[in-house]
Amino acid sequence: MAKHERGTMDIRSHEKTFNGFVKMVAWGAFIAVCVLIFLALVDG
Repeated sequence: MAKHERGTMDIRSHEKTFNGFVKMVAWGAFIAVCVLIFLALVDG
């Protein structure tokens, strides 16, 4: 059985997924703020 060495795991796919998640949350927050501003301007 191979011995695990700390820091040798390939995490590129994890980082790519996390970066995509962060980008999606940022866009979602931006869109929500834009919708709220729009509603405030048109007396929603």
